Amino acid sequence: MLDRREMMKGAAMTALATGFGSSKVFATQTVTLPIGNGERPLVKYPQKRPMIGVTSRPPQLETPFSVFNEGLITPNNAFFVRYHLAQIPVDIDPDKFTLEIKGKVDRPLKLSLKDLKKMPAVELIAVNQCSGNSRGFFDPRVAGGQLGNGAMGNARWRGVPLKTVLDKAGIQQGAKQITLNGMDGPVSDKTPDFVKALDVDHARDGEVMLAYGMNDHDLPVLNGFPLRLVVPGYYGTYWVKHLNEITVIDNVFDGFWMKTAYRIPDTPCGCVDPGTAPKATIPINRFTVRSFITNVTDGARLKAGATTLKGIAFDGGKGIKDVAVSTDGGKNWTPAKVGKDLGKYSFREWHLPLKLAAGSHEIKVRATNNVGDSQPSEPRWNPAGYLRNVIETVRVTAA
Repeated sequence: MLDRREMMKGAAMTALATGFGSSKVFATQTVTLPIGNGERPLVKYPQKRPMIGVTSRPPQLETPFSVFNEGLITPNNAFFVRYHLAQIPVDIDPDKFTLEIKGKVDRPLKLSLKDLKKMPAVELIAVNQCSGNSRGFFDPRVAGGQLGNGAMGNARWRGVPLKTVLDKAGIQQGAKQITLNGMDGPVSDKTPDFVKALDVDHARDGEVMLAYGMNDHDLPVLNGFPLRLVVPGYYGTYWVKHLNEITVIDNVFDGFWMKTAYRIPDTPCGCVDPGTAPKATIPINRFTVRSFITNVTDGARLKAGATTLKGIAFDGGKGIKDVAVSTDGGKNWTPAKVGKDLGKYSFREWHLPLKLAAGSHEIKVRATNNVGDSQPSEPRWNPAGYLRNVIETVRVTAA
């Protein structure tokens, strides 16, 4: 058990405005992820069910993978948490919160949460996925949080299009990008503040959202209360939490978290030969295509005969066209039935009834999107441990 002083230092948050009180963080038990040195504590934070603890200062919490078998929408209390800076806001008053829009605009603005909620609202179901999701499977291993497959989640986001606010401020001619900053900050003045950037055209595409709602509730504190950016189809590094400052600039932002961090090889696959360095890099951007089996785990023992496999698939916004399953290690593939379409940025459910003969089976799942992008049969590698989307495999024994 961690004491309250430790919790307030950053291992957890107490948000008086949302009634957190003085809850404590408990390590309830441990789990072992299927990666090297995979033992992790299960920890209980305010507003969260027991989650896989990756780090405590700042908190990084991975969703137990079994959650993804519960439904297409990831519950708020199980949604993964990723911070870069340990100075997390613990006393946010939503009645005093303001979002400032400044820089190369005709009308600088300071908008309250009430002001934003008076604007016409939109909703969108979209996956948020950490850039380093599944990094723990990289071989050779790379630096960074050694995550399993649980640093992702699918939610119904509610808020205001960023375009609405930017147009209200009036972007000046010659503007190139906007920068986005939240209320979290570095402990040391030597640590760069976490500031991200989007091109103006992307920021004004009508899909990027200033979200204050998540699955019909206010945002959980650890997921960005009271306001966060939602960038559909893009990795979570752009989804700035506790967002309170937007600056329109007439140049390409060269802050650390854009110029140095969160970059991928400038190659068609975003990959290089294992153990090598890329010749050139670009900022990470859209998701790759992914699919998972959610109701059967690796090493499971199943009853021979009729069974049904099910799982999820998603990509960066083209939409899932089809999913196929192999029960013989990839020699033969059978189309699965794809479920209800909740939108091109959402998880898409799939299922496949089949008969398993007695014996060992290597089951694989592969998704293809609407422009023909699919998953590679062999894992791709880059030095940061990003973009993993190899065809997933579970090995089972039927008896």
